[in-house]
Amino acid sequence: MAETNETILAIRELKVNFTTPDGTVNAVKGIDLDVRAGETLAVVGESGSGKSQTMMGIMGLLARNGAVTGSAMYRGKELIGVPPAELNKVRGAKVTMIFQEPMTSLDPLYPIGRQIAEPIVHHRGGSYKEARKRVLELLELVGIPEPARRIDSYPHELSGGQRQRVMIAMALANDPDILIADEPTTALDVTIQAQILKLLRSLQERFGMAIVLITHDLGIVRHFAERVAVMRRGEVVEQGATADIFDRPTSDYTKMLLAAEPHGRKAPPSDAAPIILEGRDVVVDYRIGGGLFSGGASTFRAVDRVTVRLREGQTIGIVGESGSGKSTLGRALLRLVHSEGRYRFGSTDISGFDRSRMRPLRKAMQLVFQDPYGSLSPRQTVGEIITEGLLVHEPELGKAERDRRAIAALSEVGLDPDARNRYPHEFSGGQRQRIAIARAMILKPKVVILDEPTSALDRSVQGQVIELLRSLQRSHQLSYVFISHDLSVVKAMSDYVVVMKDGRIVEEGETDSIFEAPANAYTKSLIGAAFNI
Repeated sequence: MAETNETILAIRELKVNFTTPDGTVNAVKGIDLDVRAGETLAVVGESGSGKSQTMMGIMGLLARNGAVTGSAMYRGKELIGVPPAELNKVRGAKVTMIFQEPMTSLDPLYPIGRQIAEPIVHHRGGSYKEARKRVLELLELVGIPEPARRIDSYPHELSGGQRQRVMIAMALANDPDILIADEPTTALDVTIQAQILKLLRSLQERFGMAIVLITHDLGIVRHFAERVAVMRRGEVVEQGATADIFDRPTSDYTKMLLAAEPHGRKAPPSDAAPIILEGRDVVVDYRIGGGLFSGGASTFRAVDRVTVRLREGQTIGIVGESGSGKSTLGRALLRLVHSEGRYRFGSTDISGFDRSRMRPLRKAMQLVFQDPYGSLSPRQTVGEIITEGLLVHEPELGKAERDRRAIAALSEVGLDPDARNRYPHEFSGGQRQRIAIARAMILKPKVVILDEPTSALDRSVQGQVIELLRSLQRSHQLSYVFISHDLSVVKAMSDYVVVMKDGRIVEEGETDSIFEAPANAYTKSLIGAAFNI
């Protein structure tokens, strides 16, 4: 690696403030940071710590109500407070940035080739036609297959990993000195995540650029960065060499972040525990096409003859990459999608149950989604959200009793009962997930399907939600199906693991045996990508 001691970006007394109806929010409070040539500096911290806003302020990309002061000297040139025309000589050319979600960063109306060509044409001149050769070189460089064909593809025609590679190609278009990567792998499966990080490292070694990695995933930081700056509430609380931060942290906050990595192991239930939910030879097919202009219809098999048996008090972890069928299987077990197979809930055969016959069982079979903000109605108060199921399943209850149950449910998930009069947007991500869990728990279920319930959360908040789920399981003898691509969380939560690929189970067994002695090559690749990034 081309790391030297030369500081190429010196940030001093940087402040970022936002003007809101409720007053001024001090997002970044006068921080100092140095970026050295060829190094990887990780900026870590929980959501709201100011790590992204620091870099957005330097790049002049703050929202309209944001303002930045202080100094950011790039090779002796000030970036703060200069006219946009002056800033544009550096921004997008020598200092570039890639973002967490490429689908929202790429324009859906233009082919990816034109979007990659845009910074080339802007900074180097010439036409888009003349830039096409450089675009093909970049697509090949970042590992896009068949670049000559893909250059005219639109973002929606690419996978998540390919879209992130396109973002990297765009950032590399003008041979940058510094690449700022803002949560570049959070939305990706572990194997794709490992590929993207490997790509960034190889590009860094090839071009000698510095990388500023913004992330809350300390597992990535340990293996990828030379130095770490830890941020909390707009301040840098600790910075230094990666080994020193991980082995000898001095800040209590850093110690808390390191301790927040998922740990512990759930004991499996007795083999004599009764089976509470079973799906045998489950098949889920989706019809594709067949419309007026789309030609003949075809069938995509999302779940292919899968059998799952869940015991009372058990947690089955279902893992696999996007498209493996794990979420579809969870919905099939709850009879929420059309499927074939034999199903039992307790002693009842529910295979032929239609929607009306399933309704009385719904209160005992609940689902918690990945994104609580998307699954909670913004127009309802928290109290209305979590008691909505009572109106359906226990309509005889009066308003006072529903309110009492809401208070009890909120208290059980660790929220102030007064929160029931507020709206979802007034809460953090972790608090919203607790509200979603309370909505399920108020119905006193026996089985809960948890579909990526922690993937959108910071590690410290993940740990809190995991402990909450464990506590609720012990108190109510709950059975969980825990669906996730985060293997460290699955390892901490589950006592049995099912590994899916292309709609089929490729391996299953007790958690210890799967993680310590995987037999299937695909399972080995997942575990290797998750724990050896």
